[in-house]
Amino acid sequence: MRWPESLRGLRLAGLVAGLAAFLALALLDTPLARSPEWGSRPALAAAGAALMAIWWLSEAVSIYWTACLPLLLFPLTGVFGGGFFSDLRHTVGVYIDPYLFLFAGGMAIAGAMQQWDLHRRIALTIMKAIGTDPRRLLAGFLAATAFVSLWISNTATAAMMLPIGLALVAQIERREGRRLSLYGSAVMLAIAYGANIGGIGTKIGTVPNAQFSGFMEKLGRPISFLEFALVGFPFVVMFLPLVWLVLWRMGRKEGLGAGVGRAAIEAELAELGPLKPAEKVILGVFSLAATAWILSKNLAAWAQGLLPAWKITSAHVEGTVACLAAVLLLLFRAGGRQVLEWRSLKRVPWAALLLLGGGFALAAGVQESGLSGFMGQSLSHLATLPPLAQVLLAAVVSVAVSAVASNTSTIAVLLVVLKEAVAPDLLPTVLFAATVGCSCDFALPAGTPPNAIVFGSGYLTIPRMAKTGALLDLAAALLAGFWCWLVVDWVL
Repeated sequence: MRWPESLRGLRLAGLVAGLAAFLALALLDTPLARSPEWGSRPALAAAGAALMAIWWLSEAVSIYWTACLPLLLFPLTGVFGGGFFSDLRHTVGVYIDPYLFLFAGGMAIAGAMQQWDLHRRIALTIMKAIGTDPRRLLAGFLAATAFVSLWISNTATAAMMLPIGLALVAQIERREGRRLSLYGSAVMLAIAYGANIGGIGTKIGTVPNAQFSGFMEKLGRPISFLEFALVGFPFVVMFLPLVWLVLWRMGRKEGLGAGVGRAAIEAELAELGPLKPAEKVILGVFSLAATAWILSKNLAAWAQGLLPAWKITSAHVEGTVACLAAVLLLLFRAGGRQVLEWRSLKRVPWAALLLLGGGFALAAGVQESGLSGFMGQSLSHLATLPPLAQVLLAAVVSVAVSAVASNTSTIAVLLVVLKEAVAPDLLPTVLFAATVGCSCDFALPAGTPPNAIVFGSGYLTIPRMAKTGALLDLAAALLAGFWCWLVVDWVL
């Protein structure tokens, strides 16, 4: 695959800048290299962190390969201070985290849903229930896409909803005898924005949520599945109507009549046929898993009482439940087939687990090398801002950076930086706001995979997406900041 010249130039610049920053920080005589307590370890950790941050944000190298750098760099440079083999064991151990098992199990459940088109049935059922006049149909696309994205990756959700959206818009165009440029654009953006926003609502909705939760777990402030949902899901519910209002202002200019999409939705549902036995199994297993995730804190306390010698947290319970659910789906058979087949597992984006591990390793290197102390001193002036200003700043920066870099790269860097910039009592609020913000880029096709997927529909132009999305970017940053400021301390 050949990159466009502009992108190749940007990636080459990022590649060179990352290597230059690594060599400068590792080799130059700076205060980081002369720590009385830590020796040169802060400088070496800073070199590795700078290399990863620049390569992640510029995507000079695959973000997944970049996530593996600590496995090589930290043992070779002695970041943890225990010798090569000790540092290697420690680095590998960081990559094996309960949140990886939670996310892996969640992806396996999603794979089973996709294998049997259950996610498509759920989306169409929601759309039919909301209604088929133009404004309700647009709301249905938003709500259905967001609901599916709570449990399945935003990329897979957008890819699944795009053909449905194209089919519905095409049928309406045939009925109207004209191209519906504005309404088609609104539907495409509803799919992209719904996929982005829905992922914010649960721990397994998108990778940054798991990155944040795992980061807080290592800081001794675990966040259960229910606690995360109590912050993330209401944000989704509050923000979707605002998105609908902005998109409907665009789509209503077509002057469409009522009931335009009913036949298309009913045709799509008829194609799926009645609920299959395998779908019933998946719904049952998923319901049990979701119930256990919601009760994970209580289950962890119960398990801790049974096994007092072990340290059991809600993350351990959630990861175990997710993996058990995946195993059950692999073992059950329906209609002569496995409910979850191995070929479906192959389509799951397992490389996302590397991003989780790489983010955890980067955070551990910064913390355990002594670099965190230097960063805290350098960024201490940020802590003098009013608390609300710190939360809003984190959300705005997160939204802005994620417009030009992947949300996983954005939050991996911001978690480490912001952790040293704010007071410990404000940390969960600031980091939660940044986590929400990094999933809220709506202005550019390259901002998120769903944006890029719908941009290829032919209904959108960059100016139209930018004009619509820039307003929503700002609104999302402000809502994320204020909402987290109001509820995170209360929930956690």
